[in-house]
Amino acid sequence: MGLVSSALGNWRWKWENEAYAQWSTGRRRRRAGRAEDTKDELNSLVKELKLILYGDDDSEPCEQACAQLTEEFFREDTMRLLIIFLPKLNLEARKDATQVVASLQRQPLPSRFQASKYLESNLDLVDILISGYADPLLALHYGRMLKECLRHQVVASYILEPIQLKKLFGYIQLPSFDISADVADVFKDLLTRHKSTVSESLSKNYSWFFTEYNEKLLKSSNYITKRQAVKLLGSILLDRSNSAFMRRYVSSKDNLIILMNLLRDTSRSIQIDAFHVFKLFVANEEKPIEIVSILITNRNKLLRLLGAFVYTDDQVFETDKDQVINELTLLEI
Repeated sequence: MGLVSSALGNWRWKWENEAYAQWSTGRRRRRAGRAEDTKDELNSLVKELKLILYGDDDSEPCEQACAQLTEEFFREDTMRLLIIFLPKLNLEARKDATQVVASLQRQPLPSRFQASKYLESNLDLVDILISGYADPLLALHYGRMLKECLRHQVVASYILEPIQLKKLFGYIQLPSFDISADVADVFKDLLTRHKSTVSESLSKNYSWFFTEYNEKLLKSSNYITKRQAVKLLGSILLDRSNSAFMRRYVSSKDNLIILMNLLRDTSRSIQIDAFHVFKLFVANEEKPIEIVSILITNRNKLLRLLGAFVYTDDQVFETDKDQVINELTLLEI
């Protein structure tokens, strides 16, 4: 137990000392050697925190010690210091710090409740984590922290607001594959983990969200971005908790045109995932007249296209395809 208090106390003091060294430029220059020693100690202290939470080859983590560490960590605002000063750590310590934050979001109750209450009062830290995607050296560390924080409903609700989502829509288009893929993972967790929160938020921000989603993701020139976006869209719309805005989505002719174009994509995977969304337009029993008109106008092309989809290893797909073909054949105004 003394180890926990000692590690946190020393660690916090070192961070504050390092913060002072940042703004006191002249003093930092005079004490450059001591500053390096401080950084080495900081790296060691982060490793010590990780050992408390994860244990090592010789011992498992102590549940009581983890609980105390969690309580002190959030009470003393240590998470803020860790996030802000992550760039000061060496690479190995950054990995350790990321694992520390990750573990503290996954502790059993009541520790997990403490983490949630802390983040509810410090949502500006979520902004820092999101903005961390702009730094290639820190992006994946901050991204891992962000994904773990999404375990808390209060964080998901905050990120689902347009001002935060706008940043994610921008970062998912970054040229770095690793970073854009990581942002896509955050999107997936964000839109599938807390179902009631997602349903409420997307219903409220429907027009803005799906305009961004269609233009920046479904129409993306990046294959990976587009493929992940189509698959995720299907997961969202097929979830029963999202039935309200699913009906709204499949009543839009603009959305239908996008999905029809995706059916013609050169990628088999994108075609399949697009089909699972397209079939919702056809199955909608309350299709607006403009949807019916577009389907009838393009019926022959759609039937030829669907007829060329031969994936005999997926019986469910074949059954759904036959039903869609039958619906299209019988469709009339």
